[in-house]
Amino acid sequence: MKAYKASSFHHPELVLEKSRAQLAKMILRLFDHWQLDTASKLCLLGLSISSRAMLSQYAKGMTAFPFTQDILDRAGWLLAIHQALRSLYPKNPELCYGWILLRNAVFQNLTPLEFMKTQGIIGIAKVARYLQTQLVK
Repeated sequence: MKAYKASSFHHPELVLEKSRAQLAKMILRLFDHWQLDTASKLCLLGLSISSRAMLSQYAKGMTAFPFTQDILDRAGWLLAIHQALRSLYPKNPELCYGWILLRNAVFQNLTPLEFMKTQGIIGIAKVARYLQTQLVK
């Protein structure tokens, strides 16, 4: 499965339910690596607490993400964050997966996770863009 970047709503593969199911499974696996609780997972996906049962279906690849720009853009930005962290910390999995839980002055001294949760999709995009700037330094 190819990695999708933010604004991947128009990516031709994502029209297929199978591709969106693989994407959902990939994102939930990433959330497990980040050791997120249920509320954080739902928040990052822009889902309500009543959607909590969907998380296990997404994780098993039984249900595809809906074909909506919001959730597919969120998934794209989250994967961009993951890819950047893997590039920045290729030999340090603890930092690669734990970075989102470390306070950062760039994000108003919040953790990147807290920043993304409070700022929504804009916060997710800002974290991804910040990491992308770190890659070019």
